[in-house]
Amino acid sequence: MPEDSEDFLLLNPGPVPVTDEVLRAMAEPMVSHRSTEFEAVYERAQDGLDYVFTRSTPDGETTSEGGTSLILNGTATMGMEAAVANLVGGGGNVVSLVNGKFGRRFARIADRYASVTRVEADWGASIPVEAVAEAVTDDTDLVTMVHNETSTGLLNPVAEVGEIAAEHGARFVVDGVTSLGGDEFRIDDWNVDVAITDAQKALAAPPGTSAMYVTEGAEDALDGESAPFYEDLDWHLRKAAQHQTPFTSAVPLFRALAVAVEDIVEETMPARIERHRAQARAFREGFAAMGLDSFPAPEGPTAFSNTVTAISLPESIRGDDSAAFFDAVADRNVSISGGQAHLGGRIFRVSNMGRLSAAQILRGVRAVGEAMDEVGIDVDVDAGADAAEAELPAEADAVEA
Repeated sequence: MPEDSEDFLLLNPGPVPVTDEVLRAMAEPMVSHRSTEFEAVYERAQDGLDYVFTRSTPDGETTSEGGTSLILNGTATMGMEAAVANLVGGGGNVVSLVNGKFGRRFARIADRYASVTRVEADWGASIPVEAVAEAVTDDTDLVTMVHNETSTGLLNPVAEVGEIAAEHGARFVVDGVTSLGGDEFRIDDWNVDVAITDAQKALAAPPGTSAMYVTEGAEDALDGESAPFYEDLDWHLRKAAQHQTPFTSAVPLFRALAVAVEDIVEETMPARIERHRAQARAFREGFAAMGLDSFPAPEGPTAFSNTVTAISLPESIRGDDSAAFFDAVADRNVSISGGQAHLGGRIFRVSNMGRLSAAQILRGVRAVGEAMDEVGIDVDVDAGADAAEAELPAEADAVEA
């Protein structure tokens, strides 16, 4: 059994590693959430989020102006519900796209507020855009979609679906939880009305807060009275203008988020997108060179995720037998994730979100390969490491977590 002398390496798709500066921000003396000191923290975090939401492009160009970034005292599920409840809380017609756990969650949330039509595909398969075109009509009030489906490692076609929604005058709400802060996202070009992300994912902050971007057009459509009291977005928008939230804010978490998004501004989104894409290719090519198979099967405009890689477990170590593999990875002081729901025991998932270095990506590839070898799967660990390294830049300029 290997010695666990190396530092713990967190490769789960959330929470992700955070920097020492982010951790230190949470240890600062407490202040009132109604103080000018806290308002300055909120403003810093909001400014950084404005950058992430509106300039997540390979060239850094601005994709939206005039919208508002909101910080929520809750994880992204709160943001998903808030968006739906404020836009169709009084009832209406929603089309929800489902090809993984989080698309299913969005549909289940919408079920509580409106009549929902699901456009479904097997988990890991692409949602046919033509099926979306058939489902969305002039009677559709809202379309919900997950951009980067964390449960399967797929990057869904937001641009194409946004065009369909716009053609029928439907509002379009997108879960960008594991894409915003790590990959390309275009608000106006993709006709997105509300975008949602989570602190603990590609923003590389601690879990407990989330954020959403509400366009000017969507602001006019909100009905806070139809939403849960805590999720009244009209109220959140009024308080955000004062750099506050309607209720008691999680002060240490807001401080951590402010530092994390300032780190993103310093790195720049173009550099961050390029780094995440290279690291995702390294995982995919490394595991393929070992002889392992990708789980998702993207077709058409759907693509592989650039922040989460999902790999099928070999037949001989599926189900209950998968525990030995995950234990062998953990013995190397590395943490990865298994599948969710019915994919438990069928796949494993690794994340490259946040501030991981090239060396940490290569360590993750080797840890998986060595664990496979330990449980009797014939893989070529060196070939995998070499293939992964070929996708990474010669100089690793990412900050070690």
